[in-house]
Amino acid sequence: MSIQKIFQYPDPVLRKTTEKITAFDENLARLVEDMAETMYDAPGVGLAAPQIGQSIKLIVVDITARNEGDRQEGERQVMPLVNPEIIAHEGTQLDEEGCLSIPELTATVERFKKITVSFQDLQGQPQELTTENRFAVVLQHEIDHLNGILFLDHLSPLKRTLYKKKVKKWLAEK
Repeated sequence: MSIQKIFQYPDPVLRKTTEKITAFDENLARLVEDMAETMYDAPGVGLAAPQIGQSIKLIVVDITARNEGDRQEGERQVMPLVNPEIIAHEGTQLDEEGCLSIPELTATVERFKKITVSFQDLQGQPQELTTENRFAVVLQHEIDHLNGILFLDHLSPLKRTLYKKKVKKWLAEK
């Protein structure tokens, strides 16, 4: 396993169209392990393949984020979702979000309260998951990455513009 570089806004790889995964092999399993290690090292609760420069439909999430109250210190449980797609949703909620690819920015974002996601496991078997609240937010955030959407895109034009100016200044200072 190895920690991968996390690409940051405005890198174009974060906006690329991702390809559906058709090969369920050792390479995919190794990539999932690398993504999990990278996510925990960052630290984060979710990571999408585009964030490490891979334009494929793959996310990993820490499922202990599903049951915050039940989480044991240091407990880690990674769930890979291959070719995930939101197939049903209901309600809305506001939640604070941040992103490993968008440093030094957190903001309140409106998301669906409850979602159903269809995906494949590492063996290519079809699965479905219905979840709500915080874990639904995590999944929506990561699935957005697969569609070239950043949580920045959900912010008001003013907040987006202010952040873009901050990034330009950082890049000019490098």
